Amino acid sequence: MGLADASGPRDTQALLSATQAVELRRRDYHMERPLLNQEHLEELGRWGSAPRTRQWRTWLQCSHARARALLLQHLPVLVWLPRYPVRDWLLGDLLSGMSVAIMQLPQGLAYALLAGLPPVFGLYSSFYPVFIYFLFGTSRHISVGTFAVMSVMVGSVTESLAPQTLNDSTINETTRDAERVRVASTLSVLVGLFQVGLGLIHFGFLVTYLSEPLVRGYTTAAAVQVFVSQLKYVFGLHLSSHSGPLSLIYTVLEVCRKLPQSKLIGATGISYGMGLKHIFGVDVVGNISAGLVPPVAPNTQLFSKLVGSAFTIAVVGFAIAISLGKIFALRHGYRVDSNQELVALGLSNLIGGIFQCFPVSCSMSRSLVQESTGGNSQVAGAISSLFILLIIVKLGELFRDLPKAVLAAIIIVNLKGMLRQLSDVCSFWKANRADLLIWLVTFAATILLNLDLGLMVSVVFSLLLVVVRTQMPHYSILGQVPDTDIYRDVAEYSEAKEVPGVKVFRSSATVYFANADFYSDALKQRCGVDVDFLISQKKKLLKKREQLKLKQLQKEKKLQKQAASSKGASVSINVNTSLEDMRSNNVEDCKVSSGDKMEDATANGQEDSKAPDGSTLKALGLPQPDFHSLILDLGALSFVDTVCLKSLKNIFHDFRDIEVEVYMAACHSPVVSQLEAGHFFDASITKKHLFASVHDAVTFALQHPRPVPDSPVSVTRL
Repeated sequence: MGLADASGPRDTQALLSATQAVELRRRDYHMERPLLNQEHLEELGRWGSAPRTRQWRTWLQCSHARARALLLQHLPVLVWLPRYPVRDWLLGDLLSGMSVAIMQLPQGLAYALLAGLPPVFGLYSSFYPVFIYFLFGTSRHISVGTFAVMSVMVGSVTESLAPQTLNDSTINETTRDAERVRVASTLSVLVGLFQVGLGLIHFGFLVTYLSEPLVRGYTTAAAVQVFVSQLKYVFGLHLSSHSGPLSLIYTVLEVCRKLPQSKLIGATGISYGMGLKHIFGVDVVGNISAGLVPPVAPNTQLFSKLVGSAFTIAVVGFAIAISLGKIFALRHGYRVDSNQELVALGLSNLIGGIFQCFPVSCSMSRSLVQESTGGNSQVAGAISSLFILLIIVKLGELFRDLPKAVLAAIIIVNLKGMLRQLSDVCSFWKANRADLLIWLVTFAATILLNLDLGLMVSVVFSLLLVVVRTQMPHYSILGQVPDTDIYRDVAEYSEAKEVPGVKVFRSSATVYFANADFYSDALKQRCGVDVDFLISQKKKLLKKREQLKLKQLQKEKKLQKQAASSKGASVSINVNTSLEDMRSNNVEDCKVSSGDKMEDATANGQEDSKAPDGSTLKALGLPQPDFHSLILDLGALSFVDTVCLKSLKNIFHDFRDIEVEVYMAACHSPVVSQLEAGHFFDASITKKHLFASVHDAVTFALQHPRPVPDSPVSVTRL
């Protein structure tokens, strides 16, 4: 064996010795500190409210630096474009932009059909908004433009305001399309105004109310809506226009009824060579005018009809875009500003609407392609928009004879990713049943009630479910884990034991108006004492005792009057004193004598009522709690409302009536401030009843016990 082989065991032994020494020192480690109630904690940490800053003064300040900061904040392209690494990123962005443009071309044509518009307007919506987002967006990887969910929401609006038929008479197709374009562009402007306004007032947190199960259930149902809407193009059917609740069911039934009337078709080349449009009546894309259209002012008279749908589309579009944007930002290590994203999407829709585009958002499939093909920034989006511009200006006529069935097939294939979300049912069943319920309700409501009402119902249901879940939190009695200062639920930890004479109660949720009564009821139930019964019996017995004392005083007063009258009759009369003087003196003596006795009796009664043992549970013959202190672990309390304040005060009052002192522990500083603002602390409830931790409160309760009679509690130091 070599030297290295021989030294191996010695090194191992030395390492083991060092590890054992560290372990021994760790076992000997301990920490001592004084008990800290809230007053001591505030004094030790010099707690005080932070000085108020007048935010409006900062907003009104005007300087060169502030103007530059606002410009860079709302025009992010000025921040990242000057530092763009051309050598590292340009080739990837170029390839990514071309790949996305190849996808965006047929999708733009196809999604215009979903919106009920001529296909060329899908190309416009794939150019203007994409370039605007390149200037104002903060996500480097999402692909803004036409999206199936947004398009079908727009289509429901355009078909309801500009239907195919009116009063059993067919409307001219050109007139109908012109009206639908006006409705869709006005809707886009209104959506943009909503999004820009919400972004400027920093309302980006609105998306937090759209949870992931809700968004996934909504997009899955929207994919089903899109799939059904394309069946008429796939089979070449002419269907009636259905809108409102259950419209999807009516459409499916009509497709099944007219399925024998479907036509077989080919692709673009076959369509052009064989004249399918003229011979077989196959519906094709039609004329695609070259060049861009001039800007048109929105029709403000339609605002009142579109305001509800516009707000819904604005929220849905932002939710989809910010969800994908945050996923890519987390994956690549940068930050997405939700408020600026609202502004960027809003400007894209606002300016796009002026140029006769319909509302857009972020496409899932194109965003994945933009990232996977090497895209590093929104330069890829700018390149794709320029390619679409080339198609609009020069190459649009090449797609004139493209059958709409091909576009429908493209749409259905692109729905594959969203339809795969049906498997969420299995994953949510295993992970979280409440999230599964949100997903199912969202999916069913969107399928049955359409996209706008479905979103409203799902959001309301999601918020109600949150309220219900906070109404039914987990309540527990805590016990001490041996040889530690840690307290855990005695029902979950077999070694956690309750401290003799002390009850520690904890709720897993904050206490507010919706669950304050449940909190009080659960506290009294878990303590094992019928508090309300003891208080009512105590009041009855004390009232009965007072009534007996009052009857005794009345009886004594009556006897005193009788004694006074008999004594007055037996007094001898002095011959030298007048009869009137004798009568007056006798009456005054009787009054003084009886008055003194009544005062003595009343004083004796008051002293009896104030006697320490006179009104105790033991003296009244009532059962006594087996604990002298109650500790409320308020670590889960995040805010305090007036109902919570009243409930806590009632708990102090009720348990003190049954001779149990109440303490609070582990309150956060904002909660303490709210307790002060609500005038919770007074002469009977002070900050000395509030402790920094449960362990401090338990230790203090054991050092200052209020023993239950005949149930002495040994004071032990933890």
